[in-house]
Amino acid sequence: MKELLMRTISGLIYMTLVLFAMYSCSEYYLALTGVLGLLTLFEFQRLIKIKSLLPYVLFSLLFFIVHTQRAPLWLTPLIGLMGVFMNLYLLLSLFDYASNERLERKYIPMVFYIMIGILCMGMIPFHNGIFDAHLIAGVFVLIWVNDSMAYLVGVNFGRHKLLERISPKKTTEGTLGGLIGSLIGAGILAQYFTNQSLELWLILAVVIACFGTIGDLIQSKFKRKAQVKDSGTLLPGHGGIYDRLDSIIFVSPFVYTILQITYYVS
Repeated sequence: MKELLMRTISGLIYMTLVLFAMYSCSEYYLALTGVLGLLTLFEFQRLIKIKSLLPYVLFSLLFFIVHTQRAPLWLTPLIGLMGVFMNLYLLLSLFDYASNERLERKYIPMVFYIMIGILCMGMIPFHNGIFDAHLIAGVFVLIWVNDSMAYLVGVNFGRHKLLERISPKKTTEGTLGGLIGSLIGAGILAQYFTNQSLELWLILAVVIACFGTIGDLIQSKFKRKAQVKDSGTLLPGHGGIYDRLDSIIFVSPFVYTILQITYYVS
């Protein structure tokens, strides 16, 4: 009971901080995103047992270039596409036993997975050049809905394991529950956040439910190799920042790329 209370309180504080930053102003959101990115890099480096200042310097430089209007027009779409391809490579690595050891001892996952995921998380609300707090809030809400529904359905109705060797508690039933919950959430969001169409919200819900689950599995793989339960201890009951951002980090390049495509097509 005490652990559940601690988890609830820390979760509410985290959600309040994120939503406050989003709806205060774009500068607060970017500042929070940058800080969360550096903390995630720190936790990730500990997981893969690498100590280097280079990732922090490179991430800070790219973050500054992208968000101070100094980036050429082709850079942000390229970042999104690079993230998509890197994440698809990570997806394949879930089913490739031989690649696990090689992958974790290189800078590739840190540069193209964590950094680009956080960069895209910062770029999503600016995808058309104007900061849209509703858009990034909706993305986070869909991730939270997917996680919550997947947990509730999995605990109560889960019978078939999704990928047991990586995450023994995840079930196919829970994953489907998360997807259905996300679609319902998208329908509700479309009624209030009208800058995006219902069709786009539904597409984002499917992408977030599917790739958010994969992002969680990717993180579980890294933690299993490191033989740790959580990536950190900053959020009591939840673990570290990476534990809370694993889904959005993996999802963000896909979401940003879809938004760019729909913006230019429409």
